[in-house]
Amino acid sequence: MGFSYYTKNTQKVPDFCGEYAEGMIGQPRFINPILSQSNDIDSDLSSIIYSSLLKLNTEGNLVNDLAEDYKIGEDKLSYTFYIKRNVKWHSGEKLTVDDIIYTIQTIQNPDYNSILRSNWIGIRTEKIDDYTIKFILKNAYSPFLNNLSFGILPKHLWEPKEINNFPLAEYNLRPIGTGPYKFSQFAKDREGKISSIEFIRNDEYYAQKPYIEKLVFKFFQKEEDAISAFNRKEIKGINYLSPKNKEKVADFENSNLYRLKIPRYFAVFFNQTKNKALSDKKVRLALAHAIDKNKLIEKILIGEGSPSESPIPPQLLGYNSDTKVYDYAQEHAKNTLDATGWIDSDGDGIREKEDIKIEFTLITHDQTELSETAKIIQQMWKEIGVNIEIKTVQTNELRNDYIKPREYEAILFAQILNYDPDPFAFWHSSQKKESGLNLSLYDNSEVDKLLEETRQEIDQNIRAEKYKEFQKLVVEDIPAIFLYSPNYLYLHSNSVHGVELNNIVIPSNRFNEIEKWYMKTKRVWK
Repeated sequence: MGFSYYTKNTQKVPDFCGEYAEGMIGQPRFINPILSQSNDIDSDLSSIIYSSLLKLNTEGNLVNDLAEDYKIGEDKLSYTFYIKRNVKWHSGEKLTVDDIIYTIQTIQNPDYNSILRSNWIGIRTEKIDDYTIKFILKNAYSPFLNNLSFGILPKHLWEPKEINNFPLAEYNLRPIGTGPYKFSQFAKDREGKISSIEFIRNDEYYAQKPYIEKLVFKFFQKEEDAISAFNRKEIKGINYLSPKNKEKVADFENSNLYRLKIPRYFAVFFNQTKNKALSDKKVRLALAHAIDKNKLIEKILIGEGSPSESPIPPQLLGYNSDTKVYDYAQEHAKNTLDATGWIDSDGDGIREKEDIKIEFTLITHDQTELSETAKIIQQMWKEIGVNIEIKTVQTNELRNDYIKPREYEAILFAQILNYDPDPFAFWHSSQKKESGLNLSLYDNSEVDKLLEETRQEIDQNIRAEKYKEFQKLVVEDIPAIFLYSPNYLYLHSNSVHGVELNNIVIPSNRFNEIEKWYMKTKRVWK
């Protein structure tokens, strides 16, 4: 009777205890929100250590983080933010507006080479007081709030660092932030590589106190090694599980596999200035019809993805379901080339016209999924008389030797958008230059106008209509062939509770509400 009374009048709630260990493939370099964007592990760990003015919740909506409140000026050019007053750095000092201004000025300084810099060009900051800051824009920019989800650095620790020493600073691997967890220690293997890093609960966290006491991240060179550790129960999660390795997980019944829809797509982008054959729209049309996207998803993603048909994925604002689709049709592709004079007159298997052959080099990252995608595309295009050479390179080489100087004929690459997409950086003609992300060097005055107008339009319905027209124009011009959007597979043991993951923009967003995760429960009186 006593036990019955106890269970009836108590309830289970998360307990403040436990340890969560996650395996990650790769190595941390810069646990620093200014430098972390090019490495998923750095970005993941930075999101746990550092706080931002705004962050995404599990539904993909922006919510206050360091910000207590904010207001937008009537002219849509000024944004005033009121900062929470009870925020402390892990070292004990208080966070103030000075830290925010320092971080933004560092991002804006080209000498620091932050990928975030393009979001902050021409934006001024004004300190009202220690806890109030105003952002002043030159032109109205409706997606501006999305730019405020970067982590804030402590000025008192970073300002003395010279620019050349910034990437070498100890705080890149011993970070000090204001987030729900703080750095504890890391371990290295015999080769000097970091084998694990530990974070402990920040008991002075300004928001909900985290339930889990300790986070341990273990680093593996190969995904198979992480899976083996998961099967041995040495870790309780893996940051990314490739589709081909799903079957290697021994205990799927006691695991949770999250299939997360990230707003990204992979595509082949054409640099028409480097290849005369690719400057012919009929050639690009034939190449589009010669790719079987469903086969790519089946072979490469093992069904874990969906075809991409436009520069805005289906889950985002303004997606146009009526956009033209280039269905797989090999015979139609051949007929298109025949009709426009691209024929194999010398019998070498490669079509030509006026001594110009349809052959080029396709550059891509040296990831297995991308290199295998390139090989399948190579065979598909060979069947219609097109010859390509595949070249796979590492991240730094791809970015510095090919993307920045635009030294490629075609590139297989990914583009990631926000839920408020703003594809300006990828498709506006001003972004054709070295610092831009317009990989197709696309130039269309109508598209430019639409992208400029959507940036200044506040009404979401009007913006959505303009995005729909933008998609129609881009798809009809065929500056790129959109391939697929893969699911992001995140593996957890079901001993981890409180995890709600619906919409994320980048993988690190999965930790945006990690303070709600818990390992054990206790009973309390109702």
